[in-house]
Amino acid sequence: MKQIIAIIKPAAVERVKHALHELGHFPGFTLLHVHGESRGRAPGHAYAPVEWDFEEHDNAMMLMFCADEFAPAVIDAIRNAAHTGRPGDGVIAVSEISEMVRIRTDEHGAAAV
Repeated sequence: MKQIIAIIKPAAVERVKHALHELGHFPGFTLLHVHGESRGRAPGHAYAPVEWDFEEHDNAMMLMFCADEFAPAVIDAIRNAAHTGRPGDGVIAVSEISEMVRIRTDEHGAAAV
């Protein structure tokens, strides 16, 4: 099983959500509104002091779980829907999940996804 975290621009959420709904196996997701600071704006992404504008750093974080075989399609759907080619399009992180339990049904492992 995989945990997929995508940090994207709020404007891309509806496009990503639509792309996920088009998949054969919609993974479901949790959406969080987050604030962050990019790697930096100086050459080589080094830190360069600039006036802090918190509104420039609003992002959305989508958290989802899926079976291993669905992960590549989920990642591609997110990447294609969130891509604009401009700085700040976001990142996708993928982690291995060793165990999952669905609280309501007590299903374990892949059955819980």
